[in-house]
Amino acid sequence: MQEMVNVYFFGKKYSVPADLTIMTAMEYAGYTLKRGCGCRHGFCGACATIYRIKGQNELKTCLACQTQVQEGMYVASIPFFPTDKRTYDIEEIRPTEQIMMELYPEIYSCIGCNACTKACTQNLNVMQYIAYAQRGEFEKCAEESFDCVSCGCCSVRCPAGISHPMVGLLARRLTGKYIAPEAKHLTERVEEIHKGAYDELIEQIMQKPITEMQELYNNREIEK
Repeated sequence: MQEMVNVYFFGKKYSVPADLTIMTAMEYAGYTLKRGCGCRHGFCGACATIYRIKGQNELKTCLACQTQVQEGMYVASIPFFPTDKRTYDIEEIRPTEQIMMELYPEIYSCIGCNACTKACTQNLNVMQYIAYAQRGEFEKCAEESFDCVSCGCCSVRCPAGISHPMVGLLARRLTGKYIAPEAKHLTERVEEIHKGAYDELIEQIMQKPITEMQELYNNREIEK
């Protein structure tokens, strides 16, 4: 007999196999996921989820595609959280200490509660990269926030109303544009693509059947 556990999706009880993730358990229970699902491999951040285990007072966050169901789990998905992305032209702004104050002044209202770090589904030190942003240390902020998938769980818990993923994104863009050294091999490759050096090769790949394309992708050379 397959081991089963009792879970609650949107307040309704279901008995599902214990080896499923939250996402696959919802589908097992009969839900058709049209929102709040994406890559299914923990990279896109679309399946942000809040849950609580029955009898425990701690509220936990996770990605539904990466978290195994547990007995007595009460689940609520967050298919979208309205973070506040400010509009700017990366060509016009510069990595100055004032830019965060101008675009995301709410980061200076951070009370250091660390709720964002505790809520992070990627185990990032979110409060630390916000501190780097406050001090204008954009390269450190970019490094610390690099693995962010913009699921929004940190922003859900923030009492200061900070849109942490957007702050990290700005720091990474500023770092890539103005601070990090230029990747000349990338610039050269882009020029080659614009000149049509790879048009014939791309056309050949497009004509291949899906199975052959998958084989080429799975056996590609990966730089280490």
